[in-house]
Amino acid sequence: MTHRILFVCLGNICRSPAAEGVFRTLSPETATDSAGTAGWHAGDPPYGPMRQAAKARGVDLSDLRARQFTAADFDRFDLILGMDDSNIADIEGLRPPGNATPVRLLTDFAPETGADHVPDPYYTRDFDGALDLIEAAAAGLKRHLA
Repeated sequence: MTHRILFVCLGNICRSPAAEGVFRTLSPETATDSAGTAGWHAGDPPYGPMRQAAKARGVDLSDLRARQFTAADFDRFDLILGMDDSNIADIEGLRPPGNATPVRLLTDFAPETGADHVPDPYYTRDFDGALDLIEAAAAGLKRHLA
């Protein structure tokens, strides 16, 4: 079965493109995309420090560009993964009536970390910490989909 997975954060310049990049590296057979609940950065590449931190781990984010999450994404994807509860609330606020596409926190797939969200490194400046959580959750997601 081909899976279509969308990773979502606030601006689509740090956490969600990093999650997309990590997961597509881990599972290239899976169709992935990322989006932000806000459209401020639409068309922009991922934030420079996140690109550099990902590249140091062998994950190339250079081809990604930010876009805003839309209600149509519920029909385009089999699973939508938010980085925190605020993202989940914003995503659910756009859910079309009758749509059943699962929406979950990315960290649901890394219970061993004890994390209930991926902190936003744009504000925390902890790009490696965010990538550690994302990598753990991506590995858990891959196991879940197998």
